[in-house]
Amino acid sequence: MTVGSTRSLPPYGPFGTVARSPQPEVTTVWEKTSPRVGAPSSRPLGAEEQPRILLIEDDPGDAFLVQDLISDSDITPQVTWVRTLAQGRAELANPQAQCVLLDLHLPDADGLDAVRQILQVAPWAAVVVLTGLAQERTGLAAVAAGAQDYLVKGQVDGDLLTRAIRYAIQRKHTELAATEVQASELRAQENARLERGLLPIPLLRDDRVQVSARYRPGRAQSLLGGDFYDVVQTPDGTVHAVVGDVSGHGPDEAALGVCLRVAWRAFVLAGLQDGALLGMLEQILVAERSGPEIFATVTSLRRSPEDGSLRIVRAGHPGVLVHSLADIRLEEVDGGPALGIVSGGSWPVTNLAAPRDGAVVAFTDGLIEGRIGRGSQRLGEAGLLALARKHLHLPAPAFLDTLISAAEELAADSGGLADDVAVLHLKWSGIT
Repeated sequence: MTVGSTRSLPPYGPFGTVARSPQPEVTTVWEKTSPRVGAPSSRPLGAEEQPRILLIEDDPGDAFLVQDLISDSDITPQVTWVRTLAQGRAELANPQAQCVLLDLHLPDADGLDAVRQILQVAPWAAVVVLTGLAQERTGLAAVAAGAQDYLVKGQVDGDLLTRAIRYAIQRKHTELAATEVQASELRAQENARLERGLLPIPLLRDDRVQVSARYRPGRAQSLLGGDFYDVVQTPDGTVHAVVGDVSGHGPDEAALGVCLRVAWRAFVLAGLQDGALLGMLEQILVAERSGPEIFATVTSLRRSPEDGSLRIVRAGHPGVLVHSLADIRLEEVDGGPALGIVSGGSWPVTNLAAPRDGAVVAFTDGLIEGRIGRGSQRLGEAGLLALARKHLHLPAPAFLDTLISAAEELAADSGGLADDVAVLHLKWSGIT
């Protein structure tokens, strides 16, 4: 056994019987294995695996006894010994230990406060507290406060210490796993709530209008972001559609996206159109956003039942793909500033001829901002158009899936698509 301190420790120390005396603050490492490597494991210990232990104990006699008990046990851990809670917190700032053996009476902390501080800095570590016989109730209180177990000084042998350490690590793993399951369930519930707001059921009056859409969060296990879309057909037969993107990521941005999507539908049903509609959306954005740096890009369009033309307004958003049976083209119409950037902005309306049996595809910039390979080149709108032309004759759902998967494959070497992606495919059949 290697003792990392040059100080001579007493040959005995029956947990509480050696008189305490002030000691210099040094860190001692006892090793029966190789030096520490890596971060603490997040899985249960296997039968042959050895734990890494941090002992926080100011009494050298008690510390020596722990060393002696471990020497006689069937485990060969690495033990790091420190004398104060401050030193222990410093050790845990560089995560190594899987289990903390914690004396409840330290020079700089006492009782349950020591447990709370350890759990605050190292919520992943199993904690076993060391108490005197007269403080057994305190040990029970420490378990109630979050420790995994307690040991009474003077009543511990090697086998009991070994079991306590291993069981504490296993129990901590079980607690962390249960917490992660609960967090996953909460994320799923939150995603479901946001999905109902961000990904609505189109409000259509004509079955000749077909809507296909896809939404993909930019990060694994993340909440839906601030991208949104909607489609509404008003009583006069006009088909209105919107695709938008709130800057940033997270639940606040997603909630703002829901707010803008619902407001857009309400304004459309109330008869607002084009620039006036975007002006009202900007007022909602400014009133509801969490900070002045938040903005949103939007493309709003409508298809008239009278002449079949498309009228598009664009606020800092990418262009749209106009899809016919024979070809597909990119339309980057004139636009105005993103919502929330410039007070009192204006957004021109552009009229486009639409194919009789065609479609329009609107998307957020997450689809085109992915890198190509390992370089700095991004897919861009031109690259997306090239992909779209390759798969021109696919049905709408397969067409959208192929565009997204192709963009993801091109960006795979640089980590995939990092931003949220929303794509809306609006197709009409036999409508003049």
